[in-house]
Amino acid sequence: MTAASARRSVVVTGVGCASPLGATLDTTWSAAAAGESGIRAITRFDSSEYPVHFAGEVPGEIDLSDVPAKEARRLDRTIVLALGATREALQGSKLQIDDSNRTRVGVAVGSGIGGLETIERGVEALVTSGPRRVQPFMIPMTICNMTSGYIAIRHGIQGLNLCHVSACATGSHAIGEAARAIERGDADAMLAGGTEAPVTRIGVSGFAAMRALSTRNDAPQLASRPFDADRDGFVMGEGAAVLVLEAEQQARARGAPILARVLGYAGTADAANIAQPTEDAEGAQRCMRLALEDADLQPNDVGYLNAHATSTPAGDPTEARAIRAVFGSHADQLPVSATKSMTGHLLGAAGAVEAALCVRSLETGLIPPTINLDQPDPACELLHVANQAMEAKLSVVLSNSFGFGGTNAALIFGRP
Repeated sequence: MTAASARRSVVVTGVGCASPLGATLDTTWSAAAAGESGIRAITRFDSSEYPVHFAGEVPGEIDLSDVPAKEARRLDRTIVLALGATREALQGSKLQIDDSNRTRVGVAVGSGIGGLETIERGVEALVTSGPRRVQPFMIPMTICNMTSGYIAIRHGIQGLNLCHVSACATGSHAIGEAARAIERGDADAMLAGGTEAPVTRIGVSGFAAMRALSTRNDAPQLASRPFDADRDGFVMGEGAAVLVLEAEQQARARGAPILARVLGYAGTADAANIAQPTEDAEGAQRCMRLALEDADLQPNDVGYLNAHATSTPAGDPTEARAIRAVFGSHADQLPVSATKSMTGHLLGAAGAVEAALCVRSLETGLIPPTINLDQPDPACELLHVANQAMEAKLSVVLSNSFGFGGTNAALIFGRP
């Protein structure tokens, strides 16, 4: 008996998303399929004195009409973005949560940083007006697990409640570990994903100080260019995505819309550097290989790979080498795209948003492109889906996520 056949099968029955391309999955997908950029001038604060003046912000307002106004005022933007994605995912899945199932449903929505904007406001109040002016809800608003906690409160979900924090791999780890919980029988359904709202003064200045951000201030929409020879750093973005994962037997019994299967998942560590990938990308290679093993698949079974590629000089060629090492000659037939070219890098939400796009790729047979890929870096030679979406008959897709601290995650989804 194989590892995959010895456990409960997990399927995706709902997806919700808020990204710089749109406040819903449909608007995000339409823009991604069209190869549009969601990168614009920063509006959430005056960035005129900062080295970077652009980012990916979710357009419009998130509908909080179902949240009491008093509670809505206490929510950090990380929670707000996740609430919108959760509502959309639940509506799509048609999963009703009531006394018959609420203890068997769980939540695992992580964040890489938590409520950065609220922390900023708290420190500002402390410095300008003294400790008595710090609002009493500052701590609950900022802690990373409050998103999962508040989703559970809003929807009466009393099962497993988790918060995975693994930098830019957070969303992928949350989805993978939530699927594991269902496989083990710890839950029958999980709301899993990631959320991040880092477009703040300290967020931008902190990453700029690391020289991690693109400074292409004269052309923001051209700034995120993974695998391109002219890339100069990543573009920060905000967003959230939540997937409803269910045990397949339960999902079929209730007639749920089954969008995809979770076929494989793995996580590894480089154990080498806090912010840089290793030259041989051994940890990333091992992660993809373990995910394939977990899914009982061979490299040539994969029809599309959504790369982590963030548009940094060091990270993109390292991932390209890892992909070539794992997929061998199949890499020449394996379409690869980096949707961060359009969304920017959503940090802890990135893996979840990219998982959402992978599920939609399986549904539609369309691979979103890497935009701004005008001159592929010879060190990043792959079968790039450059600048225009590609039609493909997809059965299996793989999504990579890598994070500071040397943490890696890979997810594999398949058609239902």
